[in-house]
Amino acid sequence: MTPRSFLLTPELADYVQAASDPVDAVMADLIRETADMAARGEAPSTMQIAPEQGVLMRLLTRALGARRAIEIGTFTGFSALCIAQGLPEDGSLLCLDRSEEWTDVARRHWARAGVADRIELRLGDALATLRELPAEETFDLAFVDADKTGYPAYVEELHPRMSRNGVVLLDNTLRGGQVVAPVSEADRTLAELNAALAADPRWEAVLLPLADGLTVLRKR
Repeated sequence: MTPRSFLLTPELADYVQAASDPVDAVMADLIRETADMAARGEAPSTMQIAPEQGVLMRLLTRALGARRAIEIGTFTGFSALCIAQGLPEDGSLLCLDRSEEWTDVARRHWARAGVADRIELRLGDALATLRELPAEETFDLAFVDADKTGYPAYVEELHPRMSRNGVVLLDNTLRGGQVVAPVSEADRTLAELNAALAADPRWEAVLLPLADGLTVLRKR
C-alpha cells in the first residue's frame, strides 16, 4: 500500500499525488518492494514516507541549492533517493542507520537510479556517529526520521553542523495526532520538542500538516 497522510482519505491522497510531479520508475519500485516487505512482516510500512513528501524533499533540495546533506534514519532508502536526486552531481548525502538488511534494499535502488556515488552510508548508532562529526558548519540540509525519543538530541547535535540558513526536516512530528494528548514516551517527547522549537530563537520553525507532520527548521 502506498504510504499516505493520516489526515487524508485515500481518494484525497490519490488526488494530491496526481497533482504533483510523479515518482519515477525506480522510486515506484522501491515503494512497492517496501510494501511487499511489510506485507511479509519483514519491515514496518509506517517507516516509509509518503510519495508527495519525497517529491517535496527533492524539490527543496534543488531550490535550496543544497550541496551537502545528512539523513538520520534511512530505512529502505526512499527519502535518501529523493534528496540525492535533488543534489548536484558533485553533491553528497551522508546517511546514518542501524539496519544492514533494510539499507541493502536502499543501496540497490540508489545504484539503479544512478545516485549511489552521491551517498555515503554509515551503519551504527546515529547519535554517536553524529557526535563524531566535526562541530562546524557543514550541511545545508538534514532529514531526521529515526527513533522519536532521540529527536531532541539529534536537533541539538545538528545545530552547530548546519550551515547558516541550513534547513532541518523532522518527520512524524504530529504522531498521528497523538501530540495533542500524548500517551507514549515518543508522543510526549515530540509534543515537548514541538513547543520548544517554536520558542527557540536559534531556529525559524513551521510544522506542516504533511503526511504524519513535517517540521521545517531554518538555522538563523
